[in-house]
Amino acid sequence: MSSAKQTVLEPPPPSQRKVSLYAVHEKAYPRFLNKGTFRRLKWLVMAVLLGIFWIMPWVRWNRGLGAPDQAILLDLPGRRAYFFAIEIWPQEVYYLTGLLIIAALSLFFISALLGRVWCGFTCFQTVWTDLYVWIEQKFEGDRNRRMQLDKAPWTSGKILRKAGKHACWIVISLLSGWGMVLYFDNAPSVTRDLLTGQASINVYGFMALFSVFPYLLAGFAREQVCIYMCPYSRFQSAMFDEHSLIVSYEGWRGEPRGKLGGAVQGREAAQIFEGRGHCVDCKLCVQVCPTGIDIRNGSQLACIGCALCVDACDSVMDRLGLPRGLISYDSSFNQMARSRGDTSVKTRLWRPRTFIYLGMICLVGAVMVYSLSTRKTFDANVLHERSPVYVELSGNRIRNGYTLKILNMVRQEGHFRLSLEGVAGATMSVIGIDGDGRSTIDLTTGADEVGTYRLFVTAPKGSVTTKKADLTMVLTNLDTGRIIRHQNMFAGPGQE
Repeated sequence: MSSAKQTVLEPPPPSQRKVSLYAVHEKAYPRFLNKGTFRRLKWLVMAVLLGIFWIMPWVRWNRGLGAPDQAILLDLPGRRAYFFAIEIWPQEVYYLTGLLIIAALSLFFISALLGRVWCGFTCFQTVWTDLYVWIEQKFEGDRNRRMQLDKAPWTSGKILRKAGKHACWIVISLLSGWGMVLYFDNAPSVTRDLLTGQASINVYGFMALFSVFPYLLAGFAREQVCIYMCPYSRFQSAMFDEHSLIVSYEGWRGEPRGKLGGAVQGREAAQIFEGRGHCVDCKLCVQVCPTGIDIRNGSQLACIGCALCVDACDSVMDRLGLPRGLISYDSSFNQMARSRGDTSVKTRLWRPRTFIYLGMICLVGAVMVYSLSTRKTFDANVLHERSPVYVELSGNRIRNGYTLKILNMVRQEGHFRLSLEGVAGATMSVIGIDGDGRSTIDLTTGADEVGTYRLFVTAPKGSVTTKKADLTMVLTNLDTGRIIRHQNMFAGPGQE
């Protein structure tokens, strides 16, 4: 019998090996430092923003009898949006476009001045994540203890700590969902209905939806939202220039880095750091970073500009008796100047691009203010009936039907007079109002309401020589004297 041949598979050469482009997510465990300028600023901004979020729905604004008195309210059933003295109707949704344009331009303007200050301090993801991480470290300890706890086997102590953390997270999430719902309904009444179980399924559903997002994004996704989901980080560099304030590491001063050994303790700082950089590679800047990056590797997409690494590094420099600013929140122009020995600080906030952004913001804002100050207090929509387009009556007459809607956009009853132009001998009648064959009709619409009327226009057949004649409906506001002309058409058989 012949022996079986064994085939030995040689590994492919390194040049032919497949390289995986997928990186396993490494959870960030940010360390909390309760001191430092930027840490205190983040606490202050968080308190102000969360206070505004939860308090504003309870602010009242008197709009008159029968009107909602909540200062900020998105009344979806009533198809209105209220912002203090401003009331927006559905057809005025273009104001939302103006607000979005101003918000985008403001973001560009602030980024050109202060870098990613929005991401680091005021973004809802940053605010809620800071709060959730603070709760986490209260239950599970600081960075090292949280890392050890996650690797440890499940015990009763670990279960209690995790359960307490998630219970607080859920409470904050429910409060967040409740806060969002308040902007869509009267805050006191909807709160009472939620607590007593009398709210509708839609209210509970939206509250649950708004509660899930903070729990998932701030509790679990965290830095992944900033790195992978948020589009802003992708185009932020286009808004920066050499005078934009950003967080960066001064490598010219910090390198070559190295740890401090016990043999050098007690010596003067000038002797210790002679011939080497000021960075002692303590990695405290990495530990406090909410996205887990190393700022010493240069500006990165994942840096949100929170400047907590600045506080961390300054605390180390203070202990070593070295000047602050190894990691600084400054412009690249000033950093390059310091690397050449120029210690003078030149902060140029006003530059061509910042003037352009500010000018565009002022222009869009001025257009919106002018539009709001000159907006109509009433409007009219007229819809011609399609079936039948016209009706031939006895006496050689033609009748067209229309649906007239009068929008009275003020908080008092409106009085209007309707007349016709363009078709000779045309008269009209309105269902529900006595009188036929009238040249003018007086109509009344309730305060802040849309009045709907069924209108018939009749004209001699001889006055309509084409299949479509131009008809103008003139609506005069008897309270203000303002006039609206609505162009429509009067249909007929045309010349036989």
